[in-house]
Amino acid sequence: MTGSFIIKKSLNNNVLIVEHQSYGEVVLIGKGIGFGKKPGDVIEEDNIEKMFVLTNKKEQEQYKMLLTDIDDEMLEIIQDEIRYIAERVNHPLNEHIHIALTDHITFALKRLQQGMDIKNPFLLETKSLYPFEYELATDVIKRLNKRLNVQLPNGEIGFIALHIHSSITNKPLSEVNQYSQLISHLTDVIEESLKITVDRESVNYLRLVRHLRYTIERVNSGESLAEPEKLSFLLKKEYPLCYNTSWKMIKVMQQVLKKPVYEAETVYLTMHLYRLTNK
Repeated sequence: MTGSFIIKKSLNNNVLIVEHQSYGEVVLIGKGIGFGKKPGDVIEEDNIEKMFVLTNKKEQEQYKMLLTDIDDEMLEIIQDEIRYIAERVNHPLNEHIHIALTDHITFALKRLQQGMDIKNPFLLETKSLYPFEYELATDVIKRLNKRLNVQLPNGEIGFIALHIHSSITNKPLSEVNQYSQLISHLTDVIEESLKITVDRESVNYLRLVRHLRYTIERVNSGESLAEPEKLSFLLKKEYPLCYNTSWKMIKVMQQVLKKPVYEAETVYLTMHLYRLTNK
């Protein structure tokens, strides 16, 4: 990808508004990219080590608005973290992460200054669903705490993990959020129906959550599983409570996802529930 950018305006040391022959007007984001630059200067793409190009017009405007609220040093720290995420993920990130994460982190710091603590009710579900993103978000929070000399609450790890997952998978945050909320709801159904308290840190719960994640993905893509009829009959007879709870979970999934869930799913869910109740 070669070509050149003509600088129209420097927003600060890290952000430039430029004109490109193929992309039109875009926002260039990169460490120190605007240092000592003036309108009319030309930057060759080959000379830019690491950069992000915001090509979506609406998102460009959102980003410019955000920058009026943030000082250069803070922006540089947030951009360093996005670069760190990109390096660790080693996969192209959706450019929306620049807006979403910049907005989220600045808002989280404002809340911290005002002494407001926002709880994250889906922290354990997020940790179980997206272990890699959760671990990466833990590192990001540690780095932010150290550089900014603050103590962001643990709930922020979950929020940032969802932003990272959204950016890797190109799924909107609302959809990614829905998974965590749905799994939390399904866990409530299990506890209520089987009269147990689920240990959300246990291996069997992690297995169940992982299974549910793939179930939701199968439902969304319309993929079906082969139904082992003999096994279905046996489980229904031997573990009626687990089997009935599976059906309740499937009804909840159908309501939330607004798509049919294949009967075969009950068999696999029943086995997971049996493991969970017979630890």
